[in-house]
Amino acid sequence: MTYKNWLYEWLENYVKHSTKARTHARYLTICSLHIIPSVGDIPLAKLSSVDLQKFITALLTNGNKKTGKGLSANFVNTVISVIQNSLKTAHLIGLTKEYVANKIKRPKTVEKKVECFTILEQKKIENYVLNCKKDKLFGVILCLYTGLRIGELLALTWKDIDLEKGLLFVSKTCHDYSGKGIHSRVIDSPKTASSHRIIPLPKQIVPYLKKLKKRSLSEYLIADGNKPVFVRSYQRSFELLLKKLDIEHKGFHSLRHTFATRALECGMDVKTLSELLGHKNATITLNRYAHSLLEHKSDMMNRLGKLL
Repeated sequence: MTYKNWLYEWLENYVKHSTKARTHARYLTICSLHIIPSVGDIPLAKLSSVDLQKFITALLTNGNKKTGKGLSANFVNTVISVIQNSLKTAHLIGLTKEYVANKIKRPKTVEKKVECFTILEQKKIENYVLNCKKDKLFGVILCLYTGLRIGELLALTWKDIDLEKGLLFVSKTCHDYSGKGIHSRVIDSPKTASSHRIIPLPKQIVPYLKKLKKRSLSEYLIADGNKPVFVRSYQRSFELLLKKLDIEHKGFHSLRHTFATRALECGMDVKTLSELLGHKNATITLNRYAHSLLEHKSDMMNRLGKLL
């Protein structure tokens, strides 16, 4: 049996029914685009740690199919995880005598720089959204004040919000699916167990939500008329919004980073912020926003210094 044949069997029988559809689709793409063309024809029993390490080195050097440049360490580590999971299963069920993937040397990953909007940019965005009469863009405001991920935002229904108590319940997410000529929205469980959470809504935005609900034609909070919105479509709307306001392009996730940064600037403790963001633990939050936290502490010390 070649490694290619085993990968297809593994994806179908061991991954497809035990993970989210999105995870299966991503693994399938990684196998089809990267692993199979490079090492797929090697017999499973003869696949060595040297073969795998050479493949990983090639990915880091010129693995990008479009540019010919190297792929990021973060992505390559995902590829390594797919290889290790597939070969571990093969070894456990007796298809290989030895598990060789544990000898792969992983590239060092670097925490991505957190991009957020300045207070002035945030005000420009808020003023435009609140005055443009495009109801679906209110999701931008909601993310700025709750730290929601885009999938969580677009999966929200009116049943997920208690406007009287001012609470928002995160219990699902959504993503776009394209395959076999079909383009659809998929509603799924949240990213992790800790992503299930309750977020108190700032009282200033509750009146806006009440007005939005009265005008809504959809069960979904963010909709285009009576139609739910696709993730990529909403990302594109946000890109056009920034272009219109002459604000430097940043990804939609920067709204979540902006919420976290503003929360730290206002003195919110890391544990509370971690729970609001749905992180697995406060260490993740601390590592991701250490720079913002340090700047806030430095500012506080400078203010203290002026009192002396």
